[in-house]
Amino acid sequence: MSSYCIIGSGISGATIANLLSKKNSVYIYDKARGPGGRTSFKRLNNSKGFDHGTQYISPKSKQFKKFIKKLLKKKILKIWNGKHIYLKKIKKENKQHVKIIGRRGNNDISKHLINNIKCNFKSELENINFIDNKWKLDFKNNQTKYYDKLILTCPFPQLKKLSEKYIKVPFIKQKIKMDANITVMIEIKKTNNSVSSYLFNDKILGWAAKENSKKRFKSNNDLWTLQSTNSWANKKINKNRENKEKNSKILIDKFFKLTGIKKTKILNSLNHGWKYSSNSRPLKLKSYWNNKLNLGVCADWFVGPRVEAGWISANDLYKKINK
Repeated sequence: MSSYCIIGSGISGATIANLLSKKNSVYIYDKARGPGGRTSFKRLNNSKGFDHGTQYISPKSKQFKKFIKKLLKKKILKIWNGKHIYLKKIKKENKQHVKIIGRRGNNDISKHLINNIKCNFKSELENINFIDNKWKLDFKNNQTKYYDKLILTCPFPQLKKLSEKYIKVPFIKQKIKMDANITVMIEIKKTNNSVSSYLFNDKILGWAAKENSKKRFKSNNDLWTLQSTNSWANKKINKNRENKEKNSKILIDKFFKLTGIKKTKILNSLNHGWKYSSNSRPLKLKSYWNNKLNLGVCADWFVGPRVEAGWISANDLYKKINK
């Protein structure tokens, strides 16, 4: 039985880990505090919290629709109903598509897939070396681990830094520009606003979602997730940590102005910067596998910006491994 090390517990990492675990020993490492990657759920306290990455899933491909249907049947996922306001002109089908979310948080898919797999969180990979047909992995917490096979699911810039000396195919030399996103999560006093989400026609604020409308928790206050446009975040992301208060204020002020909600006291505010949020330009390949080195790569940026892209990439890699 081969030992696989999977770096990342987002949709691609969780999917490939689940597929491989049926016949192999699999171990997951992730620098975050918990699973989900871009589908992470940020808790405020107890069950209250925010989908501060992916807001919902709207499957397109036949196979992914089938997969999501199973999770709906198992009550891992549910449909996010409500009043969704589109202030930005987009295609009609985008206005009508079903919005699917996790019952407790949008990382429920990852949690379900890796339920029986050994996971190591707060473990950031720093360096990799292929020695005597084993992968030597050095982590920032001073741990060193050895595995037969390695699969990386990290954003492209991080992948390139870690593995450029081992991956010699053309895609590693491409200039893949991953877009950023800045997310602000706020708690305010309850209002009479009955909207579940807004898609704005604005250069700074792109999206706002009312977490209460997802019916995961009860609260005397309203919780909103505000997400910037990629173009604005691309300019601000490198200094977002030192400018958190300033950037948060800009997005919050925009939110009140564009929604018409009366400006009120912010009871809680959190800011999260996604430096490598998504890649909107698909590559010609869906994943990468080197049989001699036992090195694989799968991630949403191979296929596109949607959560579905990560699932497609992971399934493509699994097929390559088993050829």
